[in-house]
Amino acid sequence: MFVSSATARPNADDLLVLLAVGRTGRYVSAAEELGINHTTISRRIAALERALGGRVLMRGAGGWELTDLGREALTVAESIESAVRSLGVDARGERTLEGVVRLSATDGFSAYLAAPAIAEVRRQHPKITVEIVATTRRASRQRSSLDIEVVVGKPQVLRAEAIGLGDYVLGLYGSRAYLAEYGAPASIEDLARHPLVYFIESMLQVDDLDLASSFAPAMRESISSTNVFVHVEATRASAGLGLLPCFMADRHADLVRVLPDRVGVQLTYWLVARAETLRRPEVAAVVDALRARVHRERDMLLGTVLPSR
Repeated sequence: MFVSSATARPNADDLLVLLAVGRTGRYVSAAEELGINHTTISRRIAALERALGGRVLMRGAGGWELTDLGREALTVAESIESAVRSLGVDARGERTLEGVVRLSATDGFSAYLAAPAIAEVRRQHPKITVEIVATTRRASRQRSSLDIEVVVGKPQVLRAEAIGLGDYVLGLYGSRAYLAEYGAPASIEDLARHPLVYFIESMLQVDDLDLASSFAPAMRESISSTNVFVHVEATRASAGLGLLPCFMADRHADLVRVLPDRVGVQLTYWLVARAETLRRPEVAAVVDALRARVHRERDMLLGTVLPSR
């Protein structure tokens, strides 16, 4: 239960400022969200701390973090926000969700899983806006400008929650034209005479993806890129054999999976977000939709069923 140790009563607006800072970890991001300047944020936080008689924020390696007192105050701020938002209902009398949700995810996940999931959310809650940043990297230490991150491999995070979404498989593919010209490999040893289409090794930040091609260390690089869509199109253009997500490659009738019983790298998508961010109704709606979409597409992600073309 939240109890103020000071005689002054906390200002509701100051509590909502704390809510914005607590979710983003940065004064600048909170100022942008609230439409006020950085100085006003600092002044409001200082006023709240005077009213409560203690610090509500402390500076951490990844930005501003809540103190124990700050977490108590944040709970009250969430109640205020929820009460204000409950005044808005749609034509069916249901609660209206609105706000901007910022999501970071890999290229393939963004296009084939996040985009359709978010489209479903917006059909039900048209006032929710989602910004998708497509990138392949580790979970960041500072999630100041992001509400949700989807990464490959179990992340090591502090002051955030990591939720396993589901597995997917990388397979080795060649175009029909390439295999007709150079022949399909019959064994792992045969791969040494084929070039590989995959990520740029020196720029790859994700350990699980970096280790994925270790099944055939003798394969020389052909075309490499930081973007998995380039991998797919280079493989379709007969640049070599591509190590591709099955749920992306299987969409193309001109790609054939080779050595399916020998080459199959299973990886896991993880969702990372602050606990206080996950309590936002609009964020929770997006997370629920992502989890449902991944579950629905499980067989396609594992490469056990072809997606509809």
